[in-house]
Formats: sequence, structure tokens, C-alpha cells
Amino acid sequence: MLESTIPICHSFVFQKLLKNWAAHGINKDFGFSYESMTHDWSNNPVGRIRLLTQCRQLYTFSHACQIQPSDELRERLKPLFRFIITRYFVNERWIFSLNDDLSTKDRQSDAYAIAFVLLSFSHYYKITQDDRALSYMKKTHRFLHEKMQSEAGGFYETYPVDDTQIRRQNPHMHLLEGYIAAYEATQDDEYKKTIHSLLSLALEHFYDKKTNTLREFFTVDWKLDPQIGNQVEPGHHFEWVWLLYEANKIIPNTDHTDLAQQLWLTATRYGLAKNGGIYNQIDAETYLPIDTEKRIWPITEYLKAITVMPIGKEEKVDRLEKAIDFIQQHYLLPDGRWNEYLDEDNTPKTFPLPGTSSYHIFLGLTEVLRWSEHNNSHTI
Repeated sequence: MLESTIPICHSFVFQKLLKNWAAHGINKDFGFSYESMTHDWSNNPVGRIRLLTQCRQLYTFSHACQIQPSDELRERLKPLFRFIITRYFVNERWIFSLNDDLSTKDRQSDAYAIAFVLLSFSHYYKITQDDRALSYMKKTHRFLHEKMQSEAGGFYETYPVDDTQIRRQNPHMHLLEGYIAAYEATQDDEYKKTIHSLLSLALEHFYDKKTNTLREFFTVDWKLDPQIGNQVEPGHHFEWVWLLYEANKIIPNTDHTDLAQQLWLTATRYGLAKNGGIYNQIDAETYLPIDTEKRIWPITEYLKAITVMPIGKEEKVDRLEKAIDFIQQHYLLPDGRWNEYLDEDNTPKTFPLPGTSSYHIFLGLTEVLRWSEHNNSHTI
């Protein structure tokens, strides 16, 4: 069954999703990605155009070109990169968003968005060898460490710093992803040191040994947030599983792979709904669902986690087959569109196509393609 679905996954990603976003989701005059699209592939203005969205599209197109060369996607890269560095890099730091008329909207620097600068510029450099990407990555790294680093460990959410805001693991998870990509592209030891510090942060503060859960929300000194510290997301457990194994290729450490296996056990035991799909959110103390809706990205992160977990091939294939079947039945639509949300009963909700979600869909499905090719399950 997996062999028959692999070509379908490949076709959806490269012939439908990316092809249609490149054709309809990129502004032809300025080269930037639209923030949101309707289901007839028309621009859906939402009042802001985020750095995050631009970087996710730059990453997706750049990585896709490494897997399968495409003139259509490659043509989008340089205008998109140019738009990012000319519109969002202001006074030696990254700003958060523009208005729909391309004037500046939010001047804050956001750690979550900065993580995707590192990820996208790393892959853009791999495909173009444009040294400007390396220069901006280094500037980004230094700004994070000089302006956004916290004495309690990790990084603040935003700059200018607000040390009263809730701190989250999520930006740090994506910073780990960005720094892994940066190190792979450059072999720069500064990036490797930051990978090590982010992994230590996960072990020391994000992982709760009592409940074997990855916590999300904290106070400034990494105590659990008293209001929402119990809320955890199975999708992030799976995302960390994949990242921990990716990081282990750079810094081998059984503490990190042991953590990945604990997160896997918790998320597979309590995060998978009996009728298929993955809950958005569960309670860390009771393990009961809090948010029973099922956004698309958690199940794509589950796919990634399956490919790296040291489980038997039979179990691995069985989990991949069931997850991909669920995705194809409930999420993926003709012409590269998708359902962003399902309710508890797997009924799709009416919702436009966010410009940030193709990153999840692309990487989840292409990691399955990569695993399949390496394990001779199917050759594209």
C-alpha cells in the first residue's frame, strides 16, 4: 500500500501544491508570497504580510529545488529573497510584518520569525550559493545573542524585550531547526554551540520528567505558567522527535535520543484520536484532550517522527500507511489545496489556505519520500 501512495504524495507536493502556490500565491510585481489564499487560488488579504510567511515560502521552494530541480520554482527564489532583505531588514534587525500596501506594520523583532530566516537562508544558499544569505545569517545570529538572549537561558520572544510576557518553547524549537540548517550549510562552530545550548534548554526546562510531556508555556525564569502551563501539543512532541534525531547527527548524545523516545511514547499514547488524526492539544496532567480539533500540521509532524524513530520497519510502514491514508482522505484536496482544520468528528472546517502551512505539508511528505527512497520501498 505504501508503494502505491508514494507517487501520489510526490505528485501532490511537486505538481500541485508548490506549482499552484508558485503560479498564484506569489505577487508578480514584487515577488513576495501572499499571506493567505482562497480555495480558488485568489489572494486573501488579512491585513498583514509577515516575515514568517515569506521565509517559509523561500525555504519550501529552495528545499524543493534541491530535491527536484524546477525552473518554475527557482525563478521565484531571487525576487522573494530580495523582497525579504529589502523590506524586513530595518536598522540592522528583522521586523515582524508589513501592511497589505507594503508599508511597515509591526517593527518588533520576533524570535519565531527569526528562526525561519536562518532556515530559509540556509537552504537558499545551498541552491544559489549567494553569499549574502550567509552574511544575513551571521548578522541574525549575533543580533539574537546580543539583544534577545535571556540570563535565565534561551531567548526572549521579541525585541524590544518584554520580560513580563509568557515564554514559550515553540520559538526555541524552530530556532533549533534553523540552527541545524545553518550548521549543515556552513559547518560554523558558532551555530553548533547554539544547537547545544538549545538542546540543553529542552532537557532542563521544556521536558517535564514527572509527566513525560513537553511543556509549552512558562514564566520569565522557566517556571510553568500558572494559567496555561498544563497545555501541551502532541504535534510539537512529534516535531521535537524529528529535530532531536536531526541534531543527534551533529552532536551525538543518548540523552537527546532518550528524550525523543519519551516524547514519542507520550504523543502516540495520548495524542492520536481513536477516529484518526491528532488532537491539537491535551492536558499534561490528565492526558485528556483540551482542543479536540485537528489542524493539518500535527499529522505532518507525526509523519516526520515516524521516519526517524527506531521502531521496526513493519510498524513504521503500518503507521505511515495509516497516517498518509488519513491525510489523503481528510486533508488533501485537488489542485494542491488542503483542509486546514478538521473538527473532532473529522468534518472539515471552512478555512482559507495559510501561507505558512505549505511548509509543514511539504516537509512532512518529502521526509516520507526520502525515507522510502533510502529504504528501497519505492523509487520516484
